Parts: sequence; C-alpha cells; structure tokens
Amino acid sequence: MEGNQPIGRIDHIGIAVKSIVEARKFYEDQLGAKFVRTSIHHSGEFKLGIFDLDGFCLELLEPIDPEGFLARFIEKRGEGVHHITLQTPNLEQAVDQLEEEGVRVVDKNYDIEKGGVDAFISPKSTNGVLIQLGQNIGPLNTPPYWEEDNE
Repeated sequence: MEGNQPIGRIDHIGIAVKSIVEARKFYEDQLGAKFVRTSIHHSGEFKLGIFDLDGFCLELLEPIDPEGFLARFIEKRGEGVHHITLQTPNLEQAVDQLEEEGVRVVDKNYDIEKGGVDAFISPKSTNGVLIQLGQNIGPLNTPPYWEEDNE
C-alpha cells in the first residue's frame, strides 16, 4: 500500500463452528463475551452469532447449507478461525491497488443492497489467512473508524 499506510483497522474475527448454541457456552462462560444476536446471512448459507468481547466482535459462523462453502470449510479444516475482517475506507480503490500489486482479491461486492461493501483477500496471497475487507458498519453496529468523531 502507498506510503506503508495501514489498509484498515481490525473489526472482527469470524470463527467457523458446527453449532453456535454449543460454541457460545465457551465464549460466554470462559471468555465473558456478551451475546448480541444471531441472524441468517443474506445468502442463506450460514447463520451468524455476534458476540461482544469488551468492544471487540467475535462472529461465530454456523453452516446451514450442507453443501455450502462453510460446511466444506469445517469438513476440510475443522472448526476454527475462518477470517479476519478489517474496516477499510475507500474499498474499491484499495482493492484496485492490491490487484495492481498482484494480490488475489475475490468475492468483491460494492453494493450495500446486496449484503455489504466488502471483498476478500485470498489465503493464497496471505500465507493461509482469509482476510475480509469491509467498508460498511461492522457487526457490533459501530461506525467505521474513519467516521468516528475524534474530538
């Protein structure tokens, strides 16, 4: 990235689980995370469980579609970290620059009406970590850091 500026700030970690109901026991009882809500992803492929860990979001992802990407992920790799999300201002520009530098970016969505403004950096470009870049409001409904009032 130009001038070695950070591309964004960490927003949340997505964790693939077989069951949000079962997994939430650990996150609430042992880590003290507070359950916020569950919802079905707009694709219908998985359920999200949102937890607040003192202002940091943990997003538990439970497959619904047994043939979907998340079910395949768990079958191949087991439960665990699925992705790390960075709040990213000027997402389209950031993605263009990454691609110009040879970074593989997939699943680009710049239409808020179709589930959010985000894109994913392939694990093939990141030493095995799926990184989501998101320009919209995060799962804890916190505004993007570049919109915060810095008084």
